[in-house]
Amino acid sequence: MTASTATLRTRSSADRREFSWRTVVYGFTLSRRHAHRRTADTEVIFLDWHHPWLFFLATGTMLLSCADAFLTLELLDRGMIEANPLMNAVMAHGTAMFTSTKLAMTAFGVFVLVYLAKARFMNRLRTGLFLTTFFTFYACLVCYELVNLFSLS
Repeated sequence: MTASTATLRTRSSADRREFSWRTVVYGFTLSRRHAHRRTADTEVIFLDWHHPWLFFLATGTMLLSCADAFLTLELLDRGMIEANPLMNAVMAHGTAMFTSTKLAMTAFGVFVLVYLAKARFMNRLRTGLFLTTFFTFYACLVCYELVNLFSLS
């Protein structure tokens, strides 16, 4: 057995590129690329690390979307109507279809906005501001639905 064969056997037993929860935790807490490598790379918008505020906004938007779906179904049971024509059409296929479509659309939008958080829209606004806007919109919508739910009770 040569030295290269022994090294190959040692390396193949523990592949560093395997995905595990350690990978997620390590990548989230100890990622290396927090900023651009060179000053000439200011246009590069994709980094290994996102600000924790984006995590809060993304998670909060998804939770508010879940609350919105639940409250919408409750309000529909109590006699209100769905104002969104797209969601009203999806609602005709059942509540499971409504809920899964709503959450899938929200998750896709949040994913794209987090991915492009450092990009600029029309060279003026960071797209991360859109995530803040959607979070605020959902928070206001859930408050509106809660007020309607309590007034119908």
